[in-house]
Amino acid sequence: MIALALLAAAAAHERYDAEYARRTAELLAEAVRFATVAGNDSAHAAQKQWLLRTAAALGLTARDAGTITEVELPGPPGAPVLGLVVHGDVQPVDEKAWTVPPFSGVVRDGRVWGRGAADDKGPMVQALLALAALKDAGPARTHTLRLLVGSDEESGSNDVKTYLQTHAPPDLSLVLDSEFPVVVGEKAWDGLTVSADPVERAADKPWTVAAVEGGLAPSIVPDRARLVLQWRSGEPRWNDLIGRLVARTPPSGTRMEIASNGPQLEVLAHGRAAHAGVNLSGGRNALVALARTVEGELPAGGAGDLLTFVRFVGQDTRGTALGLPQDRWGGYAVNIATLGTQTRLAPAEDGKLTLVINLRRPPPLSAPQARQHLAEAVAAFSKQRGAALRPGGYFEDEPLVFDPEAKIVRRLMAAYRRATGEDAPPAYSGGGTYAKRLPRSIAFGMWFPGKPYPGHDSDEQVPVADLHRGAHVLIEALLDLASAPPMREPFAR
Repeated sequence: MIALALLAAAAAHERYDAEYARRTAELLAEAVRFATVAGNDSAHAAQKQWLLRTAAALGLTARDAGTITEVELPGPPGAPVLGLVVHGDVQPVDEKAWTVPPFSGVVRDGRVWGRGAADDKGPMVQALLALAALKDAGPARTHTLRLLVGSDEESGSNDVKTYLQTHAPPDLSLVLDSEFPVVVGEKAWDGLTVSADPVERAADKPWTVAAVEGGLAPSIVPDRARLVLQWRSGEPRWNDLIGRLVARTPPSGTRMEIASNGPQLEVLAHGRAAHAGVNLSGGRNALVALARTVEGELPAGGAGDLLTFVRFVGQDTRGTALGLPQDRWGGYAVNIATLGTQTRLAPAEDGKLTLVINLRRPPPLSAPQARQHLAEAVAAFSKQRGAALRPGGYFEDEPLVFDPEAKIVRRLMAAYRRATGEDAPPAYSGGGTYAKRLPRSIAFGMWFPGKPYPGHDSDEQVPVADLHRGAHVLIEALLDLASAPPMREPFAR
C-alpha cells in the first residue's frame, strides 16, 4: 500500500511536468491581460468567465459564487473541504513607469511580465494546474479541494465577508498569497492619514505652492511625486532656485526633473515602486526624495508642513522617528505612500492636502494603542513646527499569530522540504492576506524565500521556473493533506 501511494504521488508530479507545465506561462499571460483593478467591473466580469471556462476545460468543477469564484476537485461524498485561496484583483499602475504595457501579458526571457504576475494571478494559475494534475494522476483523496478566487483583496477584502454570509468556509485553507515555507505571523495593516489646509501662514517666498501630489496607493512605494510652484507676481526669476535644487543630491536610486515654464516651476521626483509590506527595502521613495530636495524652499503653510513631516518620518523605513517599538518580527515597515487631495482613508478631508502613511505593525501595540501613539506623534510635531496637522486613518487590523510548532505548520514545512530539498525557517510577513479574513486559514507560499518580491512593482514579473517549482511544492502539500485523514485541531501542537 505504501509503495502504491508513493507511485501515485510521483505520478501527480510527473503529470504536471508532462502535460501542464507547458501551459503555465500561457495561462498566466492570459490572466494578466484582465486589468482587474478596483472599479474596472468589465475586466472583473471577463476574468470570472475566463476562470469558469478554463476550469471546465481542465476537467474541474467551477461555480460563480458572487464575490468569490469557486473551482473544485471533488472528493468522496461528505468529505471535508481543503481550501486554496487566492485573489484575482490587482493594484493600480502608472503605465509610464513600465517598460512593458502592464496588462499585455508578455512572456519574455523566461518570465511572465505584467500586473498581477506575482500578486496574485501566478498562484491562481499554479493552483488551477496543480488541481488538474491531481485529478489526472493523484492518489485517492479524502478531501474535496476547493480553490477560492477573491475579487477585492487589494481594495478592502469585503469579498470574503460577503461570501461567508451565504457559504460555509473550507474546513482548512491554504492562502497562496505570501511566501514559503509557511507564514506564522502577519503584521497588522495600519493607514495613518495626516491632513492640512492648503493655505500659507506667511508669504515668505516669492513663489507659492500651486500643486503637490505623489503615489498611487498605500501599499505601493511611490515611484513618482510632483510639486508645482507658482511665481507670485512680476517677471519670474527661477534661476537661483533651480541652481540650488540641482545642486542637491537626491537619495540613492531616485532622480529629479526640474523644468520652468514661465510663471511655473515643476519639480518631478522619480523612484522605484515596490510592495510596501513585503519588499519595502526594494523600493525607492519618490515622495521622500521630493521632500528632501525642496527642504527650506517652500513658504510656511500646509504643503510645507506635510513635506517636512515626510522628511521627519522618512529618515528610515522603520518609523524610528515616530518612536515605534522595533523588537518583534523585524520591527515596523513604514511606507510614506501618497500625497494629494483625495483618499478613501480620510474622505472627510477631500479637497484638503492629505498624506497617507502605510505601517505594517508587529506586536505588541494594538490598533487603538497604535492610533493613539501616532496621533500624539503628529501633535508633538505640529506643536514644534507651529503647524495644524490633523491625524486620522485606518486602525482596525491586528497581527495574525500562529504557533510555529502547530501541526499544520510542521506538515507544510515538511512538504516544502520534500519538494525543494531545502530547510527554511517559518516566515513573518509584512503583507496581510486572506488568512485574516477566512477562518482556519494560513498563508503558504507561493514566493520563495530570499528573493525580492515583485508584487506591486513596476514591471512586475515572475520567473516561469519558479512557477513550476512552486506548483510542485503545492502538489506535494496537497498529496499529504488531501489524501490523509483530517487533522484534529491543526493549529494546535
